[in-house]
Amino acid sequence: MAITAAMVKELREKTGVGMMECKKALAEVEGDMEKAVVWLREHGMARAAKKEGRVAAEGLVEVFVNPEQTAGVLVELNCETDFVSKNEEFRALAHDIAKLAYQHKAKDHEELLGLKIGAQTVKETLTELIAKIGENMNLRRVKVLHATNGVVTGYSHMGGRIGTLVVLEGATGADVVEIGKDLAMHVAAAAPRYLVETEVNAEELNQEREIARKRLEEEGKPAELVEKILVGQMKKFYKEVCLIEQAFVKDPNVTVQKHVDSTKKGLKIASFGRFQLGEGIEKKKEDFAAEVAAQLQK
Repeated sequence: MAITAAMVKELREKTGVGMMECKKALAEVEGDMEKAVVWLREHGMARAAKKEGRVAAEGLVEVFVNPEQTAGVLVELNCETDFVSKNEEFRALAHDIAKLAYQHKAKDHEELLGLKIGAQTVKETLTELIAKIGENMNLRRVKVLHATNGVVTGYSHMGGRIGTLVVLEGATGADVVEIGKDLAMHVAAAAPRYLVETEVNAEELNQEREIARKRLEEEGKPAELVEKILVGQMKKFYKEVCLIEQAFVKDPNVTVQKHVDSTKKGLKIASFGRFQLGEGIEKKKEDFAAEVAAQLQK
């Protein structure tokens, strides 16, 4: 059967796949439009699988808060390049995934991948987009937070490179939302890792103490003073990593805890979340000159 330009155009409009791929698909299935769509999906998945090993450290941290401000979601969706992170389909998918996580109270990204957006799972939808755009993509993580008697606020920084959520309990209202917004911005700027001292990982704490001890010994501090100095060093460490102990970014003369206490009686920071795009992912170091040289030798 002859494959016409109109057929190729129709298939391209249906799938978003390139003209040559559409023409090839139609030829393989003798012009059957529905079979051509299936053929492209099947072969697209195969191509997507080949891209899975490629590092995806760019992308978007999507922040979603429901209209009632009783729940919020952070989702990190990765791709390979900053260019694709600005793609409208990519950003729309990140938003849809975040809404889906909220609706189903997703516990982790694995559960989220199995949930359906329309007729397809998130994993299938993501695979199709990988095949269409030509970059590896990865749903890396998700965090869903809820308030029982309070509000959830969120903040997106640097066009989606950092996303934060803060849960305040004990009061509601527009003034509480404003307090929450300030705190969400603080979390973005100050990057706390824990809410309170009791949450600090024991192994990390011991490691920090030993580093400080070694530094003091190298400075020649007397042994009888080292332990006393370490107490102060650990207090300083808590102020760096615990949200309620940090100096509030809008007023460094007070801690976050004191700011909340003085702003709204009975209000409490219950939890928070902070995703920074690509944190912990080892990015491939590109050597453009070496790459060009290698291509010339082929």
